[in-house]
Amino acid sequence: MVRYMTEEDYPLLEKLWKIIHGFRNRAVDDSKVGISRFLQRNPEMSVVAEYNGTIVGSILCGHDGRCGMLYHVCVAEAYRQQGIGKAMVEKVLEALKREKINMVTLIAFADNDIGNQFWQKMGWLKKADINYYEFVINPSNIIKINMQ
Repeated sequence: MVRYMTEEDYPLLEKLWKIIHGFRNRAVDDSKVGISRFLQRNPEMSVVAEYNGTIVGSILCGHDGRCGMLYHVCVAEAYRQQGIGKAMVEKVLEALKREKINMVTLIAFADNDIGNQFWQKMGWLKKADINYYEFVINPSNIIKINMQ
């Protein structure tokens, strides 16, 4: 079942994110407080896939009034190739359409072969004409990578 994410989902989200190989999260932004703030700013935009009370997939989705952005798109390995990722993407795209957002972007890390194949199969375009920059304002917002 794909449904909208709630703040109460955080413990199960954290558990999911810890089992995804190569998953990158930030110490502050992906904390319980950070996720709560994101969900409050973007109500009924982010989704989870749930199976027997366990969260097996997630997408954080938000927008700035002009462009949507997807973060932390993942499905637990045992549940892949079953249409869960596609169903989650469709639900967040509907939420963005409801908000009159006409474009959505995401970041798929270059070494994420599974993710890059998924997006290409879904018809998303890889942008080769842009450079992506970031500037960390809060140095305690470090990136942690799950290498399990």
